[in-house]
Amino acid sequence: MIQRWGVRARVILAAVLPMLALAIALTVFFTSSRLSDLEEAHNARGQALARQLAAASEYAVFSGNIETLQQLANAVFAETDIVSVRILDAHGDVLVRSGYFVQGSGGSPLRAGGEAVHEIVEPITPGKVALDDGFGLDAAPRADNQLGSVYLGMSRTHLLLQRNQLLRGAAGAVLLGLIGSLLLASWLSRGVSRPIRAVAQAVSRIGRGQLGERVPTMGGGSLQLLSSGVNEMAARLQEMHDQMARKIDEATAELRARKEEAEQANLAKSRFLAAASHDLRQPMHALGLFVTELALQAHPPAARHLVSKIAASAEAMENLLDSLLDISKLDAGVMNANVRPFALQPIFARIEAEQQRAAAAKGLRLRVRPTRAWGRSDPVLLERILKNLTSNAIRYTRTGSVMIACRMRGPHLRIEVRDSGIGIAPEERQIIFQEFVQLDNPERARDKGLGLGLAIVRRLTDLLGHCLTLHSAPAAGSTFAVELPASPPEERDHGSRGERPPGDLEGWRIALIDDDPLALAGMEGLLTAWGCEVRAAPSLEALMAAYDLVDSPPQLLISDFQLHGATTGLDAIAVMRARWGETLPAVLISGDTSTDTLRLTQAAGLPLLHKPVRPGRLRALLHRMHSGLQDELRSD
Repeated sequence: MIQRWGVRARVILAAVLPMLALAIALTVFFTSSRLSDLEEAHNARGQALARQLAAASEYAVFSGNIETLQQLANAVFAETDIVSVRILDAHGDVLVRSGYFVQGSGGSPLRAGGEAVHEIVEPITPGKVALDDGFGLDAAPRADNQLGSVYLGMSRTHLLLQRNQLLRGAAGAVLLGLIGSLLLASWLSRGVSRPIRAVAQAVSRIGRGQLGERVPTMGGGSLQLLSSGVNEMAARLQEMHDQMARKIDEATAELRARKEEAEQANLAKSRFLAAASHDLRQPMHALGLFVTELALQAHPPAARHLVSKIAASAEAMENLLDSLLDISKLDAGVMNANVRPFALQPIFARIEAEQQRAAAAKGLRLRVRPTRAWGRSDPVLLERILKNLTSNAIRYTRTGSVMIACRMRGPHLRIEVRDSGIGIAPEERQIIFQEFVQLDNPERARDKGLGLGLAIVRRLTDLLGHCLTLHSAPAAGSTFAVELPASPPEERDHGSRGERPPGDLEGWRIALIDDDPLALAGMEGLLTAWGCEVRAAPSLEALMAAYDLVDSPPQLLISDFQLHGATTGLDAIAVMRARWGETLPAVLISGDTSTDTLRLTQAAGLPLLHKPVRPGRLRALLHRMHSGLQDELRSD
């Protein structure tokens, strides 16, 4: 317990103990001496009174003068502390007595009137003086004959009172000594602990960062050395702190400059990608439309094979541009998740049908285990995740197989995409989710994509709140797993809504605006080939002028987002709806993937198709709108 005491408590203890021990020792010594003196004085007084009474009673006992003996006994009884007087003859018979006697039983002290009595016995012996009786006879008694005895009882009450008073005084002296020693020890401890406490408080403030704190010089010797050492330590700490602060400021400034450079480079990259994407999308959009329109016509086998090759090349370019578009949407935060229950098997079936040809081309076996599980997520986004993981597994697997399977993990579903491919080293498992990273494509071959598939997977799983894990080892394959909440089956699969095959669009009146002549011609030709009645114009004014000549209003408006001048597709839609009603369906098409465009179209609640527009996607959208499912539209 003493080890937990502070300096002041230890100093007080060290000062009090010796002084208290000395005070107790001196008090005990002097008190015991005083008690012994009182006891001796009490006994000596009793002895003196007994001798005086024995001497005065000699002749009266010898002569048998009882009256004189009684007077002597009464006279001695009147003395202080005398409680009983007895005079006995030589035979032990009581001649006279004064006071009251009670003999203690079992050798206990005599008591008189309830008081403890100390009894003193003094013999009465004849003196050596010769007595002349006038008859010439020698009547002097013999000295060796005892005439009687004097029993004197002295009360010890007064002695006990004096002893108690003396003990109380001794206790008071010890208490005063203790108080005095405490006061002295407290004064001494303050003199010792105050400097130490001041040093401790200064060190505590220095530890909290107040490096300008200093300890005043106190006393000399060790205290002065201690305060000087603390001040020197604080000065060195402040100097080091100032140096570190300067270095941190310099490093922060350098990091800020580097960060600004990186932000400028990233902004320049984004601008370049946006400009390049926009410039590429315009001709690719027209190319895709022309290729689709060309494929609808009859051709000889050689020409049809050539058309299919052109379509495959256009589709590869469209896939690359779609990946860039997905990254832009996710980074802009304009892609929302439509979470609902759905069955997983239709998604598995579509992925198997789409990826089977790519796996067979590389001699791989694609295995998709059927499942009856239902999950809760966005089915469109989840299908994109699994499609990217599957195509990535096929791309990096040379021999063996790729498997897709689903299993229950408590309240969650765990969907795994396994492959027997080249595997991933531990130090590369994080960088593969970054943009434009391809571990096995140093030559940047076009057939291996841009390295955006896993980056899109990471962003989509974060958007949906799903757990994405990776287990892999070099030359031992990889397993990507996505965990999502399980859901009980429902009677009707809502995931199939809006996925019906396109129907007949014959006779549907469509108004078309696009300032790109090739895109305008390609879109007009494709819609006409589908049986639609199309009125196309490069501007809003030209389109309005064309409809002034006819009586039938359009049933759908398709407009490019950015038209000539300051006019946008949103302006064109507003003008057309002001003329033919707010319920006029409209679709926006744009080659601009900037965040502003995405936010504006999303705020307007309009479907947006990015160039190059896939004809199949466009026809599916037109079919849903033609079927009255406009409330199901989502930004694509």
